[in-house]
Amino acid sequence: MAVTEAGCDLTYCKMRGIVAVLTAFIKERKMGLNDFIQKLAATPHICQQPSVSVWLQGLFLLLVFQMYLSPRSSLAEDTQIKPCDFDYLKIIGKGSFGKVLLARHRETTRYYAVKVLQKKIILKKKEQKHIMAERSVLMKNVQHPFLVGLHYSFQTTDKLYFVLDYVNGGEVTQGPVLCGGDRQDLKPENILLDSQGHIVLTDFGLCKEGLEPNGTTSTFCGTPEYLAPEVLQKQAYDRTVDWWCLGSVLYEMLYGLPPFYSRNTAEMYNNILHKAPVLKPNVSNAGRELLEGLLQKERCSRLGAKDDFLELKHHSFFSPINWDDLMAKKLAPPFVPSVSGPTDLRHFDPEFTHLPVSASLCSDSAAVTGSVREAAGAFPGFSYGPPSDHAFM
Repeated sequence: MAVTEAGCDLTYCKMRGIVAVLTAFIKERKMGLNDFIQKLAATPHICQQPSVSVWLQGLFLLLVFQMYLSPRSSLAEDTQIKPCDFDYLKIIGKGSFGKVLLARHRETTRYYAVKVLQKKIILKKKEQKHIMAERSVLMKNVQHPFLVGLHYSFQTTDKLYFVLDYVNGGEVTQGPVLCGGDRQDLKPENILLDSQGHIVLTDFGLCKEGLEPNGTTSTFCGTPEYLAPEVLQKQAYDRTVDWWCLGSVLYEMLYGLPPFYSRNTAEMYNNILHKAPVLKPNVSNAGRELLEGLLQKERCSRLGAKDDFLELKHHSFFSPINWDDLMAKKLAPPFVPSVSGPTDLRHFDPEFTHLPVSASLCSDSAAVTGSVREAAGAFPGFSYGPPSDHAFM
């Protein structure tokens, strides 16, 4: 077979070579086919060039091959894993966009928490950036000792999958917590314990990436009880909002409720903006001093405003801590949760664990409609897999 186009004799062998080059090009750059085609379509004068015309023929063949030989590869993201590589055992959490499941990898028999999100719901609520931020933060902190680890992320036409460390020691209920890193929605239910009692932070859907030490943003997000005054007032805010949030969580750990809590949201917002936190005497002087510093209304006066984490690290409240030993997990946790093994779900809410596990988790079940086509290409570059020698370590 030979195709003549713009003076080029395009044989079958040449076409196979073009397809191979195109495939490598797209995979190497982690670029979705949809994005790639749009870039070409935006420059019609380039498409009219003879050599580019040949490339487009190759691209057409590549699309045909993908349609008939490997339907799910139409997302143009080469991953070493797929939904049916897991047995989905129990639902252990549920949220606006999907659910988290205890899953066992069929080949290795290791247990993971697999977060499964519905693309159409994310698109409807226009939350693509938050989801991609979560993926990016997880990628940056794969080896962090106190952040939930990402092993894989992949997608089907209608779903996104995060394969994460499985943590079944329950939520933390007391004790100070500190963590360096990108901004996140820090609250007690996002602070978990592993089976040895070590802290694990999770849920990065509200992170702000790449914010420099002196940089600011103005996006309104977070959990109301822990929002800083400048966020409520829709003013520009910086990294010191993290330290306010930490102060609010630490206050709750020490006193049982967030510092400005009220069932009436308007009253709670007024408390955050105008009232001083009530510091009862059952906490040490160093603890009260730390809370006062973290819960300063003016961000420029807040503990951490000058030297960020170093100000907290050297505060008298944390003087007993050897930070190097802490990071190396050499310090014995004060509380070790009681769990008999990975399938022990006593620390998860029965409201979730009693729910039936859907069989559609192991398939690309979406009917091909216009909205599904839009969702399929809405998350280019989402998929991630570690080097093959580190897969499922």
